[in-house]
Amino acid sequence: MDQGIVGSIFTVVVFVAFVGACWWAFTGRNKSKFDEAANIIFEDEVQHKNTQMNEQINKKDQES
Repeated sequence: MDQGIVGSIFTVVVFVAFVGACWWAFTGRNKSKFDEAANIIFEDEVQHKNTQMNEQINKKDQES
């Protein structure tokens, strides 16, 4: 086989892998997993706000 055939086969294999990855990413059965993963960054923010609110309440209690 010459280099042109090998390059063409490699291109087709990579294209099929790309289409497969896109299909896997956009199927409906993975939506819940991806939604959960997308919201992970906000969990720390909610915990941080709760911590700040608790600290403010503790300061008010100590001042009283």
